[in-house]
Amino acid sequence: MLKGKTVLLCITGGIAAYKSADLVSKLKKADVNVDVIMTEAATKFVTPLTFQTMTQNRVHVGMFGLEDEINVEHISLAQKADVILIAPATANTIAKIANGIADNLLTTTVLASQARIIFAPAMNSTMYLHVATVENMEKLKSRGHIFLKPGEGRLACGDIGPGKMSEPAEIIDALEYYFTPKDFLGKKVIITAGPTIEPIDPVRYITNHSSGKMGYSLANEFHNRGAEVILITGPSSLEPPLNIETIKVNTTQDMLDAVKIHFDSCDILIKSAAPLDYKVENYKNEKIKKSSD
Repeated sequence: MLKGKTVLLCITGGIAAYKSADLVSKLKKADVNVDVIMTEAATKFVTPLTFQTMTQNRVHVGMFGLEDEINVEHISLAQKADVILIAPATANTIAKIANGIADNLLTTTVLASQARIIFAPAMNSTMYLHVATVENMEKLKSRGHIFLKPGEGRLACGDIGPGKMSEPAEIIDALEYYFTPKDFLGKKVIITAGPTIEPIDPVRYITNHSSGKMGYSLANEFHNRGAEVILITGPSSLEPPLNIETIKVNTTQDMLDAVKIHFDSCDILIKSAAPLDYKVENYKNEKIKKSSD
């Protein structure tokens, strides 16, 4: 869904700006045309040349540059964008956009565009939770713009809490969701995935080599298309899909029970799991000792 789209990536002045290089790499692999605007502060963390090399497009920093002899730069960028992605989005930039301040190329371009904005906030936890920031984000959400939930953990300042910019893969997922037609909106879909296990004793079990990839991919696709998805999965090494209710089970009976609980309320059931065909008849409550038999 991203192929051929034009994303205007706006990079603001935060330490998380270094993640934007990986983000651009992933966007280019998805055949996205990427235009980049950097604030002056952002250039202190990553050079414009980095993004110019990766995108093969000129990086825009200055307020008064001209795209060509006719089009003023911020108008040209605003008209081309299918979506505006601000990553990282600092508290300062969020506040300016929420209140219509246009004092640099980034904020001026945003004000001149009718495109949806996706924000990937990155800031100190106290700043993120401050009432002013919360109110500014709510104001922008009420206009139809999108905020990605920042990660939690140790921040560059040493504090621990929310404020880490979303990982590039998460941002790509958000863009996929935004551009995918919502033709399953209002539908509830149950998807089973992965293998099941059947215990022999407390430390041994039988299983199969199912990875769960098909079920996880289906869950993401239906989610992107607007469905309410419940993923019921056996043991898998895959990361749980973002924003999808995931129920983890072990045995075939566990999986069946979970499906029965939700079956009556679902519109679609997709059985992509690989449950075991066998069950141990005599489960041992203690570890079976080795023997020569």
